[in-house]
Amino acid sequence: MEGRVIYNVFHHPSFGILIATYFYLTGLSAGSFILSTLAYGFGIQRYKPLGKTGIVLATLLLILAPLFLLLHVGRPLRAWHLFVYLHATSPITWGSFFLTIYPLNCLIYGYYIFRGDEGRARVFGLIGIPLAIAVHGYTGFILAVVKARPLWNSPLMPLLFLASAIVSGIALMIVVSIVKDRFFSPERKVKEELILGLGRMLGWAITFDLFLVMCDLIHHLMGDAGEVEAVRLLLSGPFTLSFLGVETLMGKLLPLFLVFSPRTRNVRWVGVAALLVVVGIFAMRCNVVLAGEYLPLL
Repeated sequence: MEGRVIYNVFHHPSFGILIATYFYLTGLSAGSFILSTLAYGFGIQRYKPLGKTGIVLATLLLILAPLFLLLHVGRPLRAWHLFVYLHATSPITWGSFFLTIYPLNCLIYGYYIFRGDEGRARVFGLIGIPLAIAVHGYTGFILAVVKARPLWNSPLMPLLFLASAIVSGIALMIVVSIVKDRFFSPERKVKEELILGLGRMLGWAITFDLFLVMCDLIHHLMGDAGEVEAVRLLLSGPFTLSFLGVETLMGKLLPLFLVFSPRTRNVRWVGVAALLVVVGIFAMRCNVVLAGEYLPLL
């Protein structure tokens, strides 16, 4: 029998748009939860209007997110295997427990917020912060430990995921707060000071996120040929429009200008900036997942 070795075979990607969407929704949930704790967890009263909105968003998004994960797996009835056949060094094992404990904590925290029991709400809000970080941070670890994928294999990947979660969470909160106050509040009036404050917070979060992305790209460019080629996909390859155009220019640089420029520092333009960020961070999730698997393994 004669054997042959075939190189440069374009393998079927393990992950895809469903996993990118799952990452995106868990990030929105984590960011929304952390914002909701600013008042009920840390006692910053000017952010109290965000408390109920934040926990409702965090809970709904985290109920929705695992559905995309189960659709991707293809055999959702076997999900219980994750809790029985454990592997202590696997991020997926830990993530399975985080995805169970975190939404339960969200429900308890939300119950005490709507009940008006701020003491117990504070306890479960503070408990929920490390859970929110863990439930999204583990998704970054899932990618970071894959040595065969140069774009993913970075120590900055979990931090990048957490930073983008904060960015997207702030942006979503701005959009939802504007819509809620404009159309569903008795006063039909947007809380301008609150929105502008969130806009400034969004600007600094974007700045930090851009810094991390730049550091990650430099890290890869200083690596081996595979890492350089992975970055080339983003800067001058098939993902250039999505990375430079949608994620970076439309989703970060333009919103950064809108929230910091004196001419556009108003509710309308801050809302536009937030919408652009929500779209840009989704592009970021897709770029990381899809571009990371674009290069063949051999």
